[in-house]
Amino acid sequence: MKLIIAIVSNDDSAAVTSTLTEHGYFITKLSTTGGFLRAGNTTFLIGTDEENVPEVIELIKSESSRRTEIVPATATFDVGHYSSYPIEVQVGGATIFVLDVEQFVKA
Repeated sequence: MKLIIAIVSNDDSAAVTSTLTEHGYFITKLSTTGGFLRAGNTTFLIGTDEENVPEVIELIKSESSRRTEIVPATATFDVGHYSSYPIEVQVGGATIFVLDVEQFVKA
């Protein structure tokens, strides 16, 4: 048995949820926040048999698109002088961890 932890953007969350449930996977969703952009994410917990792991990963990847966004950044030039300028960053996609499950109990 494996535990898949997948972190995706809130923008992709609904599509990932729909795709996984349509394919018969049971999921638990957690609202999380990323550290770099402090943007909202959804973390999925998916327990499945080892042979299903490649399919689950492909389903998540198919609904988690990587894209470029312009976000404001702030630079300090001197005491009391700030300049804000936009920077281009990659957002979206998925971060996926696959862990071994020593024991599974459904009570």
